Amino acid sequence: MQTFPNDFYWGASTAANQCEGAWNVDGKGISIADCLTRGSLTKNRKITLDIDTKKYSYPSHTGVDFYHHYKEDIALCAEMGFKMFRMSINCTRIFPTGDEKEPNEAGLKFYENVFKELKKYNIEPLVTICHNDMPVELTKRFNGWADRKMIDYFMKYCEVIFKRYTGLVKYWLLFNEINIMTKPTGNWHHAGICNKGTVDFPTQVDNVQLRYQALHHLFVAGAKIIKLGKSIDLNFKFGTMVAAYLYYPYTCNPQDVLYAYQQTQLQGYLCTDVTIKGKYPYYAKKYFKENGIVLKIEEDDLSLIEKNTVDFLSFSYYGSNTLSATQNEDANCGHGFRGMVNPYLEKTDWNFPIDAGGLRLVLNSFYERYNIPLIIVENGIGAAENLVKDENGNLTINDNYRIQYLKKHIEQVRCAIDDGVDVFGFLAWSAFDFVSLGTGEFKKRYGFIFVDTDDDGNGTYKRYKKKSFDWYKKVIASNGEILD
Repeated sequence: MQTFPNDFYWGASTAANQCEGAWNVDGKGISIADCLTRGSLTKNRKITLDIDTKKYSYPSHTGVDFYHHYKEDIALCAEMGFKMFRMSINCTRIFPTGDEKEPNEAGLKFYENVFKELKKYNIEPLVTICHNDMPVELTKRFNGWADRKMIDYFMKYCEVIFKRYTGLVKYWLLFNEINIMTKPTGNWHHAGICNKGTVDFPTQVDNVQLRYQALHHLFVAGAKIIKLGKSIDLNFKFGTMVAAYLYYPYTCNPQDVLYAYQQTQLQGYLCTDVTIKGKYPYYAKKYFKENGIVLKIEEDDLSLIEKNTVDFLSFSYYGSNTLSATQNEDANCGHGFRGMVNPYLEKTDWNFPIDAGGLRLVLNSFYERYNIPLIIVENGIGAAENLVKDENGNLTINDNYRIQYLKKHIEQVRCAIDDGVDVFGFLAWSAFDFVSLGTGEFKKRYGFIFVDTDDDGNGTYKRYKKKSFDWYKKVIASNGEILD
């Protein structure tokens, strides 16, 4: 069996809007993430363009206060042996409303300090330029990425951060899970679109023409960002980032097989085809025609997209979906998932299907299609957890389920490497506990480090090492050889 490369990047990931807190500190503006209320497995998160703290609770406002705990958190990551730390820049710390002529120095300085702290421990930062946030003012003014004006705003923001962080950051991700724009839920998180009548996040009012036009604007912006970044620093490496959609047919009925294949094309490959191959695929053109979508494409758009493709592909992977063309979807197939219950898979407490073998299939499928380096930047299991005392009287979490989950997935990464796939890193979700994106809860915990806070934001915010902390430390120290 092939071993992991000596320069393999082990680590974990975070997102600014889920962990930083300090939502109105040091000049930070209001982000679209700050307008999303707390929810649960049974209660939908709501989108409120105007924040109403008397009526709603907003988890991003406090997060787990990484803003004030970053030195402690990074030191803990270093103790685990991290080689890479994925994080994002909240653009409203840099340009609070998007209209400012000059960036906010306090925001720029904060991220500079974070990058320097990572470098102190020889941890490579992997920075997501836009991870589910943007100034809510730009949603109010022109409905976010539905308007081409967003490109100019974003270029201004990127020029500032590229010039400021040259020498501190090498690896950049463009837009988090950009392919969720192929679904109605992509409107808010990924494009800042809030169509009239939208209240609940999972059931947003959708305009398919507007959504795909926004996606085109994201593609153009991404190409321009790469061109700009390479002109500032040739050492910059840019990656696209998608949610891995692995769709199985529910039966061997040819209708099910074709349906699963078509959904894989549109949701799983459209965005990577454009950002890696540099052009819209044939099946997208058919989909646009069938759905009356006519994109407004300016003269240089397609040339820009073709000439400025990414250097590597990054993705999140949490499980697979099983689809049927002939049967109604099963509501029990998993929160955030769709289709039918797969009888061959176990589930998490939040109904996520656990499919470690699917990760090997995704890695092979991506590499066969694109032949560029791959990195897993999100993979993990969420669970409700309570502190207990270990044999030495220290407070911890006995998260054996997390250890087993990650062990099985890392084994499949090694199998993919043995298959010949070029995988250069594995970043778990997440380094430490923070707000769940899907449900807006703190109790759905993913981290190696427990943070003492609850769904209402109450607690000491003290950090505690879980059992998985020491396990992952051994995994990294052995370069993936010791998984037990």
